[in-house]
Amino acid sequence: MNLAHLIDKVKKHPDYDKAGMILCHNGVVRGTSRDGRSVSGLSITVDHQKLQEIITEHKKRPGIVEILVEIAEGKLSLGDDVMFLVVAGDIRDNVIATLSDTLNAIKSTVTKKTEFFV
Repeated sequence: MNLAHLIDKVKKHPDYDKAGMILCHNGVVRGTSRDGRSVSGLSITVDHQKLQEIITEHKKRPGIVEILVEIAEGKLSLGDDVMFLVVAGDIRDNVIATLSDTLNAIKSTVTKKTEFFV
């Protein structure tokens, strides 16, 4: 996984001249679960077909030039990168909303995680 590579790829998009913003999300494995328990790591599985459907759907939103996603699969340790999400588009309102909605859709329907507790 390489965030800089994704940004470079966006900059080579044929419609990049329409972009006024590139917004990136870098999810990492944190040391506590949402309920506060200590975590030693986690395991991620990805539904690649559903991921592609979400990306295709959200790319149709107004002002969006490109959406790129990389998700790590398998067992991950504390501090490891879990997901890179890059959204490029015309204006802040369109890009921020699209990143948020895309991220939420991915987290709720594409990835499944198993946390390992200390």
